[in-house]
Amino acid sequence: MLTLQSVSRHFGGLQVLQDVSFEVPTGGIFGLIGPNGAGKTTVVNLVTGLLPPSSGDILFNGASLVGRPPHQITAGGIARTFQNIRVFKEMTLLENVIVGMHGRLPYGPAGWLLRLPSYRAAERAARDRARELLSWMKLDHKADDIADNLSYGEQRKLELARALATEPRLLLLDEPVAGMNGAEKTELMAEIRNIQARGYTIFMIEHDMRFVMGLCDQIAVLNFGRIIAQGGPDAVRTDPQVIEAYLGRDDEEMPA
Repeated sequence: MLTLQSVSRHFGGLQVLQDVSFEVPTGGIFGLIGPNGAGKTTVVNLVTGLLPPSSGDILFNGASLVGRPPHQITAGGIARTFQNIRVFKEMTLLENVIVGMHGRLPYGPAGWLLRLPSYRAAERAARDRARELLSWMKLDHKADDIADNLSYGEQRKLELARALATEPRLLLLDEPVAGMNGAEKTELMAEIRNIQARGYTIFMIEHDMRFVMGLCDQIAVLNFGRIIAQGGPDAVRTDPQVIEAYLGRDDEEMPA
């Protein structure tokens, strides 16, 4: 579904990414891991149009994303969450999710101003869909609560529901379990598997190795802006370059 072909990115004389190539298969859960400063978030920013690559190409279902603005990429079927939580804390959960839908609601300014039947029907459909997405995250019973009242883990799940509201085909998760405790991580792992089972493709970057190894079908490892290993969890966890560059030399530290 997503292909990076020899993608590089530099900021002045600083080479952040160098000839990065990998493929995210349709319907899978793909993980990109690496030490701090390896360039992982830069990859996500390139895919979502926040940054242009210095060279190379990024293909989504065979079409290049290079040069497209972020709103076009979102409309084309790519959504993302961020490492730092970005919910509208003074809005309800339902309102937060509906915000993610407004680019796809089938009415214009006149329909909104005049409260035309098409507007009212679209708003009803949006609210129903928002409640459905909240139910996927087991948050529907709090749909009318203010988002600021949620726990940290619940706010993470609300972000997922809002991203899904854009009706993506590819969901990009930027360190989805950052700051979570063990129980919250276990819950989110189950929710991500449920999202995949509903037909979505997932591409995540994450530091928690146990989370990545327990969830992802395929993994690429980025170190100093270069891909040093790719494959399934078993192949990656035993790769000598990964052990040295990311996990350390002590095999006892490897996740089970």
